[in-house]
Amino acid sequence: MASPVREELIARSDEFRRLATEHQQYQQRLENLIQKRYLSEDEKLEEVRLKKLKLRLKDEMERIAMQYQRGNVA
Repeated sequence: MASPVREELIARSDEFRRLATEHQQYQQRLENLIQKRYLSEDEKLEEVRLKKLKLRLKDEMERIAMQYQRGNVA
């Protein structure tokens, strides 16, 4: 579920929107991998890589959201 801050940032910030889009693309690729019964070694490595990339993007989005909230509270 999307928070109001996240929705506002998607509407206003090109960087945040880019990060959110990239995060969604990684999530979609992970879902495709998870649906497979067995993963090859390369797919297992890709799964780990995608999870790390998603986490990095999520952390960056959280950082932007925190900065935005600090700026709007004051």
